[in-house]
Amino acid sequence: MRQGEIAPQGKWEGVLGGVKAPEPIVLPDPARRFANTAARLDALAEGHPMKDWLRFMAQFASAQHAAATDQPVPQPLGLSVVKQAVEGHMPPLSADGHRREVVWRDGLTALLDHFDKASVPPQAVAVMSDLRARDPAAIEKLADAFLHGRIEVSEAGCALYVAGALQVHFTRMAASLPVASLRLLDQRGLCPCCGSTPSAGLVMASGHTPGARYLHCSLCSSAWNHVRAVCITCGESRSIKLEGIEGDNGVVKAETCNECHTYAKMIYQKQDMKADLYADDLATLALDFLVGEAGWSRHAPNPLLLTG
Repeated sequence: MRQGEIAPQGKWEGVLGGVKAPEPIVLPDPARRFANTAARLDALAEGHPMKDWLRFMAQFASAQHAAATDQPVPQPLGLSVVKQAVEGHMPPLSADGHRREVVWRDGLTALLDHFDKASVPPQAVAVMSDLRARDPAAIEKLADAFLHGRIEVSEAGCALYVAGALQVHFTRMAASLPVASLRLLDQRGLCPCCGSTPSAGLVMASGHTPGARYLHCSLCSSAWNHVRAVCITCGESRSIKLEGIEGDNGVVKAETCNECHTYAKMIYQKQDMKADLYADDLATLALDFLVGEAGWSRHAPNPLLLTG
């Protein structure tokens, strides 16, 4: 691991001098979000030490894509509801307070139906059968436990698929929000749409604002602009450094903070324009192990790793 590499100093881009300011919030595209992740996981699996697991997760993302595109669209929130939440400095799709439509369970069924049982481990088939046998109340209880971060170890297998279906549901709901009415939260490290933590950050190399950093929500897939070289956990910038694995391609680095002893993964698009932060996060667990052993704790867990 390279120690002591200083993170590049960033700043908000303004409109002076013809420089376009970054869009503060970018809503997800459900038709592309999970398909892109599936394709990237398939590509990263080739020659990877964890290729079998990455290929399973590629199939998982493909199942999410099917659930996101084959089911009826959930009823969007009314504009008055969104404005009331924004005026109260709250996310309109608050993950632990949003009243879910039952249609999300149809997405769970579609996700489970998409798996090729002949190509997944027997343990996964058993878990899926267990989940199918549960009544709606039990499934809703498990969904609530996941959203409140209270998953029992014995429920981790079933919770993986529930988490995947909830990602689909919240991504579709976020896509329907009126972006012009949304505002960044006071706590900039949380998603302005649902209040969840980010999976990772993406430093752009294309578009109108190359070099801008966007955090991407672990639940609803929304992205929001966050100033670079500032800790997304505590907001400090005095001891921010980048850590990477010696000799890798430099696509994924851990941005560490010695003020709060946390880190967050950052994906650098200029190193690979095909990078997908959800897929590249899963494919770089070795980096998590290294920075964890060095004394930093991850800003927030990837929900698919937390449950699976």
